[in-house]
Amino acid sequence: MKLFWTKEALIQLQAIEEYIARDNPVAAIEFIDKLISAAETIADYPEKGRIVPELSLDNIRELIHKNYRIVYLVKKNSIDILTVFEGHQLLKQEEIIKKRI
Repeated sequence: MKLFWTKEALIQLQAIEEYIARDNPVAAIEFIDKLISAAETIADYPEKGRIVPELSLDNIRELIHKNYRIVYLVKKNSIDILTVFEGHQLLKQEEIIKKRI
């Protein structure tokens, strides 16, 4: 399956990298690379992640990497990475629902 990153997800990756880079720029780049690599495994195993608890929809799942949530939408022939955020936060449902339509 093809994997696509939404604009929101890319913006979140950049924000995560900038936050980590304040303390350690090298670690920030390495962490983002690992986060992206984890997300890329979804293309081979779309049901690898769990159903997002806040939504309970079969086609919106998440993969946990360290303490970050990678939320994605499984479509017939592709996967959209919708957002990436720190795992202690709740998913902003209204943003995900808008992107799904």
